[in-house]
Amino acid sequence: MIDVDVSLPPADRRSAFANAPMGIALTTPSGVLVDANPALCAMLGRTAEDLYGHSYLGAVHPDAASTARAAHAALAAQPTRPMRHETRLVHADGTELPVQVTGSWVPETAGGQAAHLVLIVEDITERKALEAQLVHRSLHDPLTGLPNRLLFQDRLWHALERGRRESTPTCVLIIDLDGFKAINDELGHPMGDLVLVTFAERLRSVLRASDTAARLGGDEFSIVCENTEPVDAEVLAERLRAQVTEPLVLKGTTVTVGLSIGIGSVAGGDHPSDVYEGVVREADDAMYADKSRRRRRARRES
Repeated sequence: MIDVDVSLPPADRRSAFANAPMGIALTTPSGVLVDANPALCAMLGRTAEDLYGHSYLGAVHPDAASTARAAHAALAAQPTRPMRHETRLVHADGTELPVQVTGSWVPETAGGQAAHLVLIVEDITERKALEAQLVHRSLHDPLTGLPNRLLFQDRLWHALERGRRESTPTCVLIIDLDGFKAINDELGHPMGDLVLVTFAERLRSVLRASDTAARLGGDEFSIVCENTEPVDAEVLAERLRAQVTEPLVLKGTTVTVGLSIGIGSVAGGDHPSDVYEGVVREADDAMYADKSRRRRRARRES
């Protein structure tokens, strides 16, 4: 709760209000603004005169208005407890500003004046950006920028759930880079990392907007294909092979890698919990079978 030292002389209180680094608004019990400090006016790109007589909820983004109204109603129901919630305000130029709002009541005075609501508005743009960055890091591979195993699992679950609702097929491709260990051993890990980054770029280039590519770890990748028949997944696999058969020229060194690809599929209509492990296992088994065939073919050709 924000403590206000009411023992300060009125002039000092007014100075503190005007110079506060956070936005401060004084409203009627219904939320109509009767005063706003310069910091709040700057947040909204409006003058105090523009704001007077209007509900502070009018500055809240329409998508967040219901949450702000609920917070105001909760404060009205329990006036002795402060209200704190996060919302988004709309600047005069249309940009959005994430803020944390803390509200508390100023009780009636001895002279019988009606109670007012004090809102402390804090700009949390930097905090939100940091939170988004941390979430992104937790869900993406730091080397390639692709979704990691955790996000792959989430995307696959949601794809299977949509397939259940809409009776549409889902395919999973498991991809392994052939000969990657030799690249690391012979050319060093920095070159191996460059191969992984370059492959990830080529992988992105063949995806549709609805596909999700992920790095599961090491040289193992995966693609989740929504609303995709197995024959279409095979076409995608061949497109990917064609991309990778082009030699990689990295730092003056020509590197050639092959792909082992396995495909698992779900026809649609089943609950994700019934098919999730099976479709991943099917794709993984198919990938290892493909790798064995490619090794046998390579031995015959040599």
